[in-house]
Amino acid sequence: MSRIGKQPIAIPSGVTVSAEGGVFKVKGPKGELTVPYNSALTIKQDGDQLLVERPSDRQEHRALHGLTRTLVANAVKGVSEGYTINLELRGVGFRAKLAGKALELAIGYSHPVVITPPEGVSFAVPEPTKIDVTGIDKQLVGQVAANVRKVRKPDAYHGKGVRFAGEQISLKAGKTGAGGKGK
Repeated sequence: MSRIGKQPIAIPSGVTVSAEGGVFKVKGPKGELTVPYNSALTIKQDGDQLLVERPSDRQEHRALHGLTRTLVANAVKGVSEGYTINLELRGVGFRAKLAGKALELAIGYSHPVVITPPEGVSFAVPEPTKIDVTGIDKQLVGQVAANVRKVRKPDAYHGKGVRFAGEQISLKAGKTGAGGKGK
């Protein structure tokens, strides 16, 4: 039995769910999401909990069981609480600011880099070197944060660039000083 798939999903107050024909719909205070799932699985509501059940112990059903439960749980949490990923800028003169809804980055290039968020994702800049990516869809928020990081990945020698908050970068050793060779 799947250890993740058999866990119930708590439904917070103010969240409504429905599962029909391979599409799970959830609506909450922050928005609405739909999650497609394999129609061989069943999603049942038992009071204020959701249960994902599989029809057999075949390998394909076992593989889908935990995945479907996790996707449904992420959608329920997203519409009730939302998701936020924090990014940091490291480097002399590196800074971020909002230009309307778009994020404008000055990260060592000759021009500012402007990133427009997709629908359902928003940026916040609490400090010039900190960026918050917020939304209700966990996958979309993570992808947008990865795209922002990809603009200037942390340098392997100095650690300059865009990194996730708390991310540890292992720095390479630089070259040793010139001189003292073979005199």
